[in-house]
Amino acid sequence: MTSESVLVRNSVENQIVLIREQKVLLDSDLAALYGVEVRALIQAVKRNKKRFPSDFFFQLTAEENEALRSQTVISKSSRGGRRYAPYAFTEHGAIMAASVLNSPRAVEMSIYVVRAFVRQRETLATHKALAAKLAELEQRLESTDHNIVEIVKAIHMLAMPPEKPVRQIGFSTDAVSEPKKLASNTVRAAKMRRGL
Repeated sequence: MTSESVLVRNSVENQIVLIREQKVLLDSDLAALYGVEVRALIQAVKRNKKRFPSDFFFQLTAEENEALRSQTVISKSSRGGRRYAPYAFTEHGAIMAASVLNSPRAVEMSIYVVRAFVRQRETLATHKALAAKLAELEQRLESTDHNIVEIVKAIHMLAMPPEKPVRQIGFSTDAVSEPKKLASNTVRAAKMRRGL
C-alpha cells in the first residue's frame, strides 16, 4: 500500500462520525471524496431512492444538526451556510452512492471508504477485547491484593516475639509471704498433734 493510499484511508477514517449509534460519513465529506458537489450527490441519491433504504442513509434531525454544528465548524444557514440538515451515509450507503454516481473517482474512492469502515470495525473489536481483558486483570489484581494483605498480616504475626511470662529478678513480696504461711501452718499442725 502506497503512502498516498494510507493518507487517503486515514483521512476517510477521520471523517467517519458516530450518529444514532451508527458510523456514518456526512454528505459533504462523501461528496468531496467522490469529487462531486453535495447537490449532485443528493440529486443522484434522490433519483435512485429505491437503492437507498433507511439503513443506508438518513437526514439528520434539527437537534443532531445543531449538535454537529457545535462540534464542528459548519456555518449557520443565516450566514450563507447550508439551508437543510445534512444527510448521513452508512458504509453501505456510501458504496451505493459511488455506484449511482458511476464516476471513476467515486469508484476509486469507494474502495478507501470500505477499507476505512472495515478498519474502524476492527479497531472497535480490538478495543472491546482489550477492555474485557483489562476488566479481568483488575478482578485478578483485586483478589491478589486481598491475598497479599492477608499474607502480610500473617508475616507480621509471625515476626512478633511470642508473649512469655516476664520473670523478675530478686525477691517479690508474694514469694516471701509464701514460706511464712507454710511455716505457720506447719507449726500449727505440730501443736495440734501434741495436743496443745
